[in-house]
Amino acid sequence: MVERALELSQADDCVVIADEGSTANLRFAGNTLTTNGVARSSQLTVISIVGAGVGVVSRAAVRPEQLAEVVAAADEAAREAQPAEDARPLLEGAGSSAAWAEPVLPTSIGVFGDFAPALGETFAAAEAGGRKLYGFAEHTLTTSFVGSSKGLRLRHDQPTGRLELNAKSADLKRSAWTGVATRDFSDVDVAALDSTLAQRLEWAKNRIDLPAGRYETLLPPSAVADLMIYMFWSAGARDALDGRTVFSKAGGGTRVGERLSQLPITLSSDPAAPGVQCAPFVTAHAASRRSSVFDNGLPLAATDWVRDGTLSALLQTRYSAELSGLPVTPAIDNLIMRGGEGGRSLEEMIASTERGLLVTCLWYIREVDPQTLLLTGLTRDGVYLVEHGEVVGEVNNFRFNESPVDLLGRLTEVGESRQTLPREWNDYFSRTIMPPVRVPDFNMSTVSQAN
Repeated sequence: MVERALELSQADDCVVIADEGSTANLRFAGNTLTTNGVARSSQLTVISIVGAGVGVVSRAAVRPEQLAEVVAAADEAAREAQPAEDARPLLEGAGSSAAWAEPVLPTSIGVFGDFAPALGETFAAAEAGGRKLYGFAEHTLTTSFVGSSKGLRLRHDQPTGRLELNAKSADLKRSAWTGVATRDFSDVDVAALDSTLAQRLEWAKNRIDLPAGRYETLLPPSAVADLMIYMFWSAGARDALDGRTVFSKAGGGTRVGERLSQLPITLSSDPAAPGVQCAPFVTAHAASRRSSVFDNGLPLAATDWVRDGTLSALLQTRYSAELSGLPVTPAIDNLIMRGGEGGRSLEEMIASTERGLLVTCLWYIREVDPQTLLLTGLTRDGVYLVEHGEVVGEVNNFRFNESPVDLLGRLTEVGESRQTLPREWNDYFSRTIMPPVRVPDFNMSTVSQAN
């Protein structure tokens, strides 16, 4: 399809992206498997370039006889388009992927071959323990082909797996959540996850009501991931240059080079990072303020966004890099945060807490103010009070108001990093390695009535 579309295009230049997807899933409720299924999908994107004008047409499930119509529509849109300000020559000599012409091998329900029996055993254990398990397991495999009239022929096969698990007490009054990200489900220990949930439900037997306020708070890796992902998405160089974001420098320019934290925090991305491997080249289906269709195929390399506490890079296209005078650092589909050597586990951090809150996860995160990146959201499925190194009970839910950028400057401890699953954003961004952190004054702005 990519090769034929390139042949059909009458534009000056053309980029074609074909995404072939497959999904397998298991869903369960009340310790019973409810549904399972597989699905296939395909998406074809044709990017035509005439002069500096760009036309983009993206369609799902394009049949061979529809291909000429799709290409013609993209060519026509390019001829009618105004010149694109980010227009740059397409990449030449970027090479070809060795597996370019090999067949796409979809995922299947067989990916759960070992996981499903273990899940069944966990259902039995939960039933015996008076718990009900709800959730889903999903595995997707997306193969992306990127070809251009300049000879670009790149392919990437991306497996993505996630398990969300919610445990409830028999009377449905207590609830706890956990989740994991995986590439193939071979490393998922569902019994251990259930054991963690059982402990949290036990903690929740003692209910403690607390008022709104600022509390010393332990955030687990999942919650940290949700906050750092939003910060990453907001780190576009173009918006910063235009004075729109928290990364804009007073008087003009960006805050690259400014210290955000006194701790040796590093926030980075690396396409080859073990466990969270992702595409090693740019795949841009459409133009945005953070991406350029002219950059398709641009190689991606390990990038530090924050290095030793200092902001070191923003999301850059070739165009924005020329405006900012900074290196070209496109977005990468994973995010890794580390706090230096000797980070402690979440359990060790709990044991050293005199009095504070332990938050399971964050939910319904929304932006309040882009200039400070102030976010608001809710706690969900378990906030616990820690006293003298032990969890003494569950407290009410809160609405919080915090900026992840401001938080970096107030952290007093960063724990040991591990692969995790963000709860809020795992539909869009699941490849993260994050630490637990200690915030001395996390702002629980109001009490939430959510249960």
